Amino acid sequence: MSLLAVEHVDARHGQLQAVRDVSLALDDGEILALVGANGAGKTTLLRSIAGAHRLSAGRIVFDGRDVTPARANRRVALGIALVPEGRRLFGGMTVEENLLAGASSRRNGRWKLETVLDAFPMLRSLVKRRAGDLSGGQQQATAIGRALMSNPRLLLVDELSLGLSPVAVDQVYESMHAVIASGATIVLVEQDLGRALRVATRVACMLEGRIVLEGLAAEMTREAVTEAYFGLRRDAQHGGAA
Repeated sequence: MSLLAVEHVDARHGQLQAVRDVSLALDDGEILALVGANGAGKTTLLRSIAGAHRLSAGRIVFDGRDVTPARANRRVALGIALVPEGRRLFGGMTVEENLLAGASSRRNGRWKLETVLDAFPMLRSLVKRRAGDLSGGQQQATAIGRALMSNPRLLLVDELSLGLSPVAVDQVYESMHAVIASGATIVLVEQDLGRALRVATRVACMLEGRIVLEGLAAEMTREAVTEAYFGLRRDAQHGGAA
């Protein structure tokens, strides 16, 4: 049984249909890189899985339970955590306070303040600094750490490297390897196709609200993903390496 099943999901923003009949499944320990151009529907899909955006059709099944009616806080308690685009930290609170805020679900697990700081060592000397005073990379590390503090079974990370310097991206990804090594199940929205293909076990490409390409990362070529990304292969549904 899949940990996550997204079944024929539609999601709208008013009259605009952002997600169109999307279905996918994710097993424990898999890393799914979700790629696509701006406006493809990636963020709306992640927010829909997390319970932050209401579906107009379809359902979300998590660990065998239909969570479609469940609010976002209930899904956090069940083990779904979202790192939102733009990080959305409490800027006036310290790094430590932001991290501890993520533990409000009181789920048991390996992720506590010390283990998060072990995974993201760049934060250890910054725990008393206000989150609003951090660099972009430090804020992203704090946002991921805050999500981990809820001890999720499924971690949703929206736009991991967006707006970060190359050095900051390297640092965040180095820490993410520790998260991946822990056996985490992750859906990662990433603009950097090279990094997405290297870190993921599976890749799905969205275009105009639909998944137009999906398969094992090891069997994907950069060319195939790029063509799907720009809509050059509309017949690429469920395709692999070309």
